[in-house]
Amino acid sequence: MTKLLQKNILTVPAILLSFGVVLAQNPGIQAGAQAIQQASADLQAYFEPVTTLIYIIAALVGLFGGFRIYSKWQNGDQDVQKSAIGWVGAVLFLLSIAAILQAVFFT
Repeated sequence: MTKLLQKNILTVPAILLSFGVVLAQNPGIQAGAQAIQQASADLQAYFEPVTTLIYIIAALVGLFGGFRIYSKWQNGDQDVQKSAIGWVGAVLFLLSIAAILQAVFFT
């Protein structure tokens, strides 16, 4: 077993190196790299409208949550604080999603 291992110890790296050279010269791979770059540029072009949409949704959730909290407060419900924390958490989550998207796609 050790003779076989010693004999093939240089064969495996040589085969892997030859595959790497062959694949690096393949025009299909270069076209794939260009397609990935184009997709990245397209994704970055959509970032601003998506971020604006997230801000609009966060504002609407905040307004709706504010009305719900005000309504509960005026009716004398006991769980106003819990409801307020939930709605504020939802708005903060939406705003943090916009920041995370910016950190991921524009680093």
